[in-house]
Amino acid sequence: MDYKHGTYGEFAESIGAIATQSGTMAVYVGVAPVNLVRGYAQYVNNPAKLTDFATATRYMGYSANWAQFDLCEAFKIHFNNPMGNVGPIVAINVLDPAIHKKDAQTAKSLAFVNGRASFVSDTIILDTLVLADKVEGTDFTIDYDFGKGQVIINSIGTPLAGTIEASFSEVDPSKVTQDDIIGGVTAAGEYSGLGCVGLVYPELNLIPNIICCPGWSDIPEVYNAMLVAGTKINGHWDAIVCADIPVLDGATKVDTIEAAKKWKGDNAYVSERAKVFWPMAKDNEGNVYHASTMGVWQMLSVDAQNNGIPMESPSNKAVPIVKQYFGEGSTNRGFDQQRANELNADGITTIVFWGGLWVLWGPHTAAYQYGAITDNRVVFDNSIRLMMYVSNSFQQEHALTIDKPMTKAMADTIKNREQEKMDALAAVGAFIGTPVVEFKESDNSTGDLVEGNFTWGFKGTPTPPFKSGTMKVAYTTEGFDSYFGEV
Repeated sequence: MDYKHGTYGEFAESIGAIATQSGTMAVYVGVAPVNLVRGYAQYVNNPAKLTDFATATRYMGYSANWAQFDLCEAFKIHFNNPMGNVGPIVAINVLDPAIHKKDAQTAKSLAFVNGRASFVSDTIILDTLVLADKVEGTDFTIDYDFGKGQVIINSIGTPLAGTIEASFSEVDPSKVTQDDIIGGVTAAGEYSGLGCVGLVYPELNLIPNIICCPGWSDIPEVYNAMLVAGTKINGHWDAIVCADIPVLDGATKVDTIEAAKKWKGDNAYVSERAKVFWPMAKDNEGNVYHASTMGVWQMLSVDAQNNGIPMESPSNKAVPIVKQYFGEGSTNRGFDQQRANELNADGITTIVFWGGLWVLWGPHTAAYQYGAITDNRVVFDNSIRLMMYVSNSFQQEHALTIDKPMTKAMADTIKNREQEKMDALAAVGAFIGTPVVEFKESDNSTGDLVEGNFTWGFKGTPTPPFKSGTMKVAYTTEGFDSYFGEV
């Protein structure tokens, strides 16, 4: 028996299904252009709560070059897309301009007109910009226009004129590696990469329940680290992982349905704690999205419509794209719903044109494989997320009850409160039938009670999505009788 001190939630053997958390908080880990933010050090390997596009640019910067700055894809879909913005989210940037930078400084001649000069760059480290024989704050100010991607230098006092030499350092995002994304926690308490997920609750008072690393989750080592990072965060919270199958793995194209299914199996992207997406997609501006970021965006959108309860799959929900994308040079022009179902049958969520819209397609977890399911809770994404919701909610609500006297009345109060919550979830359609919370002697041995360890049990059936509907249409000759009946 492990030593316990606190509230805990565990997945029991499935009776039908169990459930999860409180509110939806997505955590993204990746590369942001913090080099465009003054005082960038506080935004390196440090979780930041972002509520809108202005907050995202203020803390993390923004660049249209998503290939280098992958977190900007998340900022765009959550806070600047025509189909609706949804947040907040937490972003963890691993780019450190003090480390991931070009070896040599950049020199540039700036032409000042009316005391002002500007130039385009998204790799400049603003904190390092120097003008020859001039002092920032005395002779000039530095600003950045994220809409135009321009560095702007304005004069203070006497307008600067003519050509003035400038020098600055530039970041090199190519120096960021999968090890930076995976990160960890040292014995000295230094956090980096996915290890920083453990800081979200104690520093921001937010419970992470979705983890996404666009541009990195198609690396098996990163995917596995995401699963570890999302399991019992701070010893308590559970999060689902949203990951991608690549369209290009090294020099090998993964641009067909058969190749995507094979890649998923070969690389063991089969956890019940994950949703796996393929391929990528383009919007009408030419931006290329990872399907996982659109999945996360829709999870937050749908949960918001259901009062924060993850009772509905993001599948068959519209996304702001205009075509599937299989990588530069691919000859694949796409597939329809019928072929998409081949991916769904193997636990892969995709994107198709259906009902006059481009939609996410696939309500399953990565563990789902048609005809080979041993545990019903892995079938649908909303089932596993609802399990996490119940578990996390129990721990969050009763956290401050720990170390108070556990009288019989207290045990009953907790049981009744949890039953009340489950009844409320059933009332809004999150569960079908009658979910039951129990406090049984068989779950609470004398040895456990002596140690102050108390266990409540829950069993319930998450409401399944309407995955398919069939109308059987039959021809009959009975209509001909109308020729001879009375008018």
